[in-house]
Amino acid sequence: MASLIKLNKGLDINLAGDAEQKYVSTKAADKVTLVPDDFSGITPKIAVKAGEAVKAGDVIFTDKLHPEIKFVSPVSGTLEEVVRGERRKVLGIVIANDGKGTSVELPAVNPASAKADEIKSALLNAGVWPFIKQRPYCVVANPDCEPRDIFVTAMDTAPLAPDFSFVVKGQEEDLQRGISALAKLTAGKVYVGAKAGSGLQLKDAEVVEFAGPHPAGNVGVQINHIKPVNKGEVVWTVSAFDVIVIGRVLAGKADFTRTITVAGSEIVTPGYAKVLPGQSLESVLNGKVKQTEYEQRWIAGNVLTGQNAGKQGVVGFYDNTVTVIPDGGTTDELFGWITPGLNRYSVSHTGLSGLFGLFKSKKWTLDARLKGGPRALIVSGEWEKVFPMDIYPEHLYKAVLAYDIDKMEALGIYEVAPEDFALCEFVCTSKTPVQQVIADGLVKLRKEME
Repeated sequence: MASLIKLNKGLDINLAGDAEQKYVSTKAADKVTLVPDDFSGITPKIAVKAGEAVKAGDVIFTDKLHPEIKFVSPVSGTLEEVVRGERRKVLGIVIANDGKGTSVELPAVNPASAKADEIKSALLNAGVWPFIKQRPYCVVANPDCEPRDIFVTAMDTAPLAPDFSFVVKGQEEDLQRGISALAKLTAGKVYVGAKAGSGLQLKDAEVVEFAGPHPAGNVGVQINHIKPVNKGEVVWTVSAFDVIVIGRVLAGKADFTRTITVAGSEIVTPGYAKVLPGQSLESVLNGKVKQTEYEQRWIAGNVLTGQNAGKQGVVGFYDNTVTVIPDGGTTDELFGWITPGLNRYSVSHTGLSGLFGLFKSKKWTLDARLKGGPRALIVSGEWEKVFPMDIYPEHLYKAVLAYDIDKMEALGIYEVAPEDFALCEFVCTSKTPVQQVIADGLVKLRKEME
């Protein structure tokens, strides 16, 4: 029987537009765009030229420091363009989809009989290694390191996120195959964080159930409560949504399709969709967005950690959600904050909407306005209420700003990722860009320590 960990701190943002448990059709992707910035810690080296034909599974680029880490095309077609920015930085690799679905031949690997090196080689060659990240630094895992343990999260508690128990239906064998393969890559344990009551049963792994509000589904929170990371230790993390793809590839299928939610208050019929990484948001959202006069925000990812991608954006490599909400940039409210607040979302319950349980039961239609300006102060105690880790978020944030490495280490910098601070950013009165500061601090620290 799985052990249960209950979390009290956190916040569930009950947004309108939650996905119904049914699949919606999407337009076939005419093009896919691989974005190197999706992969933290990677410096891309392009392996093909514009105009070359590629199959699904062909290598498109590699990491300069670790050329064995390969990034492959999810479709067959022609490499149309390498988009570059300042100093010739690679912003995206555009591949025109020919619709034929031609793919490279991948050898089937049986995790039960294969050795660790064989599994690692198969994952690297198939282009699914980037699904595996490491802590510290939250970057693509170094294949030369052996992790103390591997943590898999089989739950996503972010707003409008998919229900893993629905996604995994019919793919249980792929999930188990992927878990068994990961178990061969560590001398420690594979821990799987699952939603309380999920009944998830897996071989070669220890299932730990979590109950509580977001961010209970964040792998960093689960690591902190199961077995924290100490200085000098390395652990690997994988989303169970991605373990399914890993298991599929180990069965010899070059199929990189993933299941996401298409959700948000601006979606006509929210539901689940099967998409490819790099697929355009236009093809995913075609015919699904409400026709309005006001501006909308198309988000690749969830509302807390996703990118404001716009209509020209694409589904990110790790995205589980595509969200559309009102932008709110031109919205004016009569009397503004001085109104009674019958229809105002407030974490501190400053409006009448906080009375009689309405705040928790209501489905909220929120826009992307900050509703405030940046201030050079942090209101003490706000962040701690939604941060369920044994870490002081304010103190760590200040240590990162000061770039005090000793304090950063003492305060738990090796355990965290930017996503762990998303709720801190959301509830912050001063609109502090916490995630970006933590991300920058991790990049600087990695350069210093490695």
